[in-house]
Amino acid sequence: MKLRHTPNTRASSAMGQHDSAEYVTIGEVPTPPADNFKKVSVLPLIFLIFYEVSGGPFGVEDSVQAAGPFLALLGFLVFPFIWSIPEALITAEMGTMFPENGGYVVWVASALGPYWGFQQGWMKWLSGVIDNALYPVLFLDYLKSAIPALGGGWPRIFAVLALTLVLTYMNYRGLTIVGWVAVLLGVFSILPFVVMGFVSIPKLKPSRWLVVNMHHVDWNLYLNTLFWNLNYWDSISTLAGEVENPKKTLPKALFYALILVVIGYFFPLLVGTGALPLDRELWTDGYFSDIAKLLGGVWLRWWIQAAAAMSNMGMFVAEMSSDSFQLLGMAERGMLPEFFSKRSRYGTPLIGILFSASGVLLLSWLSFQEIVAAENFLYCFGMILEFIAFIRLRMKYPAASRPYKIPVGTVGSILMCIPPTILICVVLAISSLKVAVISLVAVVIGLVMQPGLKYVEKRRWLKFSTSANLPDLHNDSSLR
Repeated sequence: MKLRHTPNTRASSAMGQHDSAEYVTIGEVPTPPADNFKKVSVLPLIFLIFYEVSGGPFGVEDSVQAAGPFLALLGFLVFPFIWSIPEALITAEMGTMFPENGGYVVWVASALGPYWGFQQGWMKWLSGVIDNALYPVLFLDYLKSAIPALGGGWPRIFAVLALTLVLTYMNYRGLTIVGWVAVLLGVFSILPFVVMGFVSIPKLKPSRWLVVNMHHVDWNLYLNTLFWNLNYWDSISTLAGEVENPKKTLPKALFYALILVVIGYFFPLLVGTGALPLDRELWTDGYFSDIAKLLGGVWLRWWIQAAAAMSNMGMFVAEMSSDSFQLLGMAERGMLPEFFSKRSRYGTPLIGILFSASGVLLLSWLSFQEIVAAENFLYCFGMILEFIAFIRLRMKYPAASRPYKIPVGTVGSILMCIPPTILICVVLAISSLKVAVISLVAVVIGLVMQPGLKYVEKRRWLKFSTSANLPDLHNDSSLR
């Protein structure tokens, strides 16, 4: 994308006009000449959010192993009110307030300054890359029962490499392609569970849903499984600049995606726990394919396995899109070298995609539970900064235009953030020492990296520039 760059300066007109009225308008980000790429519409955006957050019930099996059917079902009903809904609402408000690539990085930078904006970008990008390292692994885990050679050794290594390269190329070819691929993969991944629900009806016993043993609960696994499966609503904000009419499209897509995600988890768990006798040890990753075979036969098992594989592909391309466009948005804000803002002929951030793919390959050797715990730890730090930024912007810039505004005042905003913050503290407290140490080292790297990049900019070893087309609340005194 050809940006109108003005090193270390910003155009004051980017904030739009204001008068004596209560609200002023932060103007839509002007479209540069090279930004004529097709925008993402509502339906693909819904499924991109679906894959950013969920991708289907694959991976929720551990909740039953950790806590039994009742707590697993209850968790996926209650947890969205504690975490998913507040995060989705904040994303809708802030994403429409700043309809540009960079998303939560821009929110934090506008509220707390560019240093903390960079820290947010580093922690969220790293947690996203860690998250993405899961999907090639899960893809192969679902296929290894049919192709045993993929269980380990060189065949598995080559398969991870090949899969990563193919999906990375798909991201390179354009976000609209990724969006419609997400729609097709989503429909394919959801349908077999609808079929499984119908064939399970004669075998359902509601009493099985009420089984609970509070003395035999692995709270660490339980909470990490819920948290991992119901977070990342804010990830779509880093694609806001690629969305068609984001001020209307983003809130609508978040609403429908929230419904789709919750039903997509609860219904399969309801079927699986109600139709078969409970054996908690069997409830591990991939167990839904075994349930499908017991309820419907081999054909349904194959369909579930194929759906799981396709779902992991969908989650990979959606997450990589978010991660790479985040780097592009940070470069447009002058936080990263200018070459990160360069686009391919398909409108995609080529350097960001390459960096994200490299991170995935480097981290793919970690185990599933280590990856989930490490990404949750980093994600928690980033969410704390988001909550602070959300409240601070409400207090500091009450006159700024918010096309979608959560219907609560400052006190309501603070109260809304308290339950998820408590949950964050619990998740951090129960993390293992190994995960905590690795995550804290990653945080320290970010704290040092930002001054290092500023030194590089000062010495002019690399070119940094800030797009004059972007709004800037942090340095605009007219809204104070």
